[in-house]
Amino acid sequence: MIRLAYLALPLTIALAACQVSSDPDLDQTGERPELPEQNDALVPAMEIPTPEGWGDELPTVPEGYTVSAIAQDLRIPRQTLVLPNGDILVAEGAGGKAPKLRPKDVIAGWIKKRGKSPVEGGDRITLLRDEDGDGQTDLQTTFIEGLDAPYGLAFVDGTLYVANQGNLVSFEYTEGATSIAGSGTEVTKLPAKINHHWTKAMTASPDGSKLYVGIGSNSNVGERGMDVEEDRAVIWEIDRETGASRIFASGIRNPTALAFDPWNEKLWAVVNERDELGPQLVPDYLTSVRDGAFYGWPYSYYGQNVDPRIKPARPDLVKKAIVPDYALGSHVAALGVDFTTEGGLGGRFGEGAFVGMHGSWNRADPSGYKVVFVPFRGGRPSGEPIDLLTGFLKNGHARGRPVGVTYDAARGVLYIADDVSNTVWRVAPQNAGPRSVPRGVVQVPIDTPSTSTQTGAD
Repeated sequence: MIRLAYLALPLTIALAACQVSSDPDLDQTGERPELPEQNDALVPAMEIPTPEGWGDELPTVPEGYTVSAIAQDLRIPRQTLVLPNGDILVAEGAGGKAPKLRPKDVIAGWIKKRGKSPVEGGDRITLLRDEDGDGQTDLQTTFIEGLDAPYGLAFVDGTLYVANQGNLVSFEYTEGATSIAGSGTEVTKLPAKINHHWTKAMTASPDGSKLYVGIGSNSNVGERGMDVEEDRAVIWEIDRETGASRIFASGIRNPTALAFDPWNEKLWAVVNERDELGPQLVPDYLTSVRDGAFYGWPYSYYGQNVDPRIKPARPDLVKKAIVPDYALGSHVAALGVDFTTEGGLGGRFGEGAFVGMHGSWNRADPSGYKVVFVPFRGGRPSGEPIDLLTGFLKNGHARGRPVGVTYDAARGVLYIADDVSNTVWRVAPQNAGPRSVPRGVVQVPIDTPSTSTQTGAD
């Protein structure tokens, strides 16, 4: 692998002179993103900021807000979930390991590795408990271990559901518990062949009867052959009681986070789009997900914009392709989404969706690497995205990379999983005070991990 890295580096540098530059004036957010001409490069721009510690610094939040680290030294935290008693669960793990088919795959793998934490994935769920809501973690413990790259989490009627990279399992939960033993009960297998996109995002329907799981494609644009794409680039609807599943939506390349909105109870997803068409193609997006809808992959993007690389073409499917609701920018790698309403974090962050952007690896000028807020009005996106948590990039290095975002309505705060600094961040209004301990919490004295706060500016 070292030999390949040495070969990859000069090749990447040599090709850099041929890379297409980004146009800073191009507006690629909102309902009508600007889409430039395609540029199908042999090897696209590939540049990723390498990890560097935060030191004594913190991410930046707007004036009037604070940010603190409520858990550190985790093992690749991906997604979080708030239980009814206020405890926070953190899914930790890293999966995948799809075989590399092309020289570009080898180079891309080396580039991506340079931007990751050296820590091995935990294959576990960690529990965080804040006894009085003051933003200080009083208990941090391993809640479930022995999992297989857990990612999606859902809680329904006293049962915790965990989406591993290859199956969906359930665990009976006792309120206030600090650990659960055993491997759980398998609800259903999940598509795991090759697992180029291994993350299995999950959410529960508002009535709790169904679970929805996002299953990413096994390739960029079908270069492995379409036979390995069966049950990929889809969202499954799973009956919670029987485990029976059906394809709810298809052609949705990599749905990395799912949530139901609080206004119309519609399913929404953030989706990572395809690569190798240029630094500003194709925008990743936030969209409502319609039952039975087709979203274009791999034959077209952003509706009916044809991708000429796919042979044979499928004009019949392109004609059916749905235009996503809201563009987030090209290659921002959105990996988290959650909604707030009725005031939310206050001010400009009162009604809309929080989106965690993990950050690009395949453009010369990094995009993403922050948490944004998409304002909603009347149940739909309305307006430009607003930066909430920034400062992850400094002097060409990444001090962190946001993944999952979870809004805690009971305490009026937002949690962000960061899988490079292996931290869970907490963002809150500056004047938010401690709240009473939620029901069912068992008081357990423990040393408090170090936390800190900082207020920044827009």
